Amino acid sequence: MTAYLPAMRMRRAAFIGALCAGLAVTGTGCGGKDPDEGTNGVGKLSADKIEEKARTAATEADSVHLSGTLVSGGKTFTLDMRLKSDGGSGEVKSQEDTFQLLRVGEQLYLKASAAFWGQSESAGKLGDKYVKVPEGDPSYKQFRGFTDMDVLLDGLLGLDGKLTKGAAYTKVGHTRAVQVTADAGKGGKLSVSLEGTPYPLLMERAGGAGRVELAEWGQSFQLAPPEQDQTVDYGPQLPTTKDAGSPPAAPSKGQGSNPTKP
Repeated sequence: MTAYLPAMRMRRAAFIGALCAGLAVTGTGCGGKDPDEGTNGVGKLSADKIEEKARTAATEADSVHLSGTLVSGGKTFTLDMRLKSDGGSGEVKSQEDTFQLLRVGEQLYLKASAAFWGQSESAGKLGDKYVKVPEGDPSYKQFRGFTDMDVLLDGLLGLDGKLTKGAAYTKVGHTRAVQVTADAGKGGKLSVSLEGTPYPLLMERAGGAGRVELAEWGQSFQLAPPEQDQTVDYGPQLPTTKDAGSPPAAPSKGQGSNPTKP
């Protein structure tokens, strides 16, 4: 009876080898590591479903930290903003100026260099102060967009064209991600987290219109008005800024395919 053992072992080894080969064809493998092990499973979905999941996660989030570059109106801006439903704070930088923005509820505060205020009599006094931006001033809507989580995300998270899923997973920082590409990259690229909630982690906008990282989803932070001695209130109208040019505008939906659109 023992004489048959080697033959039985050989047949069993051959069977296992054939089984592993068959499983490898279907992507499971035999003894290899499953690429979706330990993930949230969105990598198994279609590209359209992954984008849908990411948008839903972003819509339901309480807060986010955005950082990177944007092209709007033919100009490049550097963005570093922390946002939540009732306001936001941070910095928007252009070649000409740096803007510190703070919004608490509907009250918007702006800190800019004296150059931004042009030839106004007050320009020299405003370089280190937060100025209350009245809602009726034309600058209010443009600057407010950078502090509005819903508006900014809606303008950023736009893919234009047929969606495809990356063949291999990638990383954004230390987080594993799956990339969704639109129109072979011409319509933008979106990297979505494979860990925990499938949040968007990196948006590369269509037409080279910027690259923005999205982090600290759902992390709480405090918003408070600046100290009174750091605040200037000019009432219903700001000092003129016409000699310094127009303020930047936050990206609106659909700008990705045409980065020169104001």
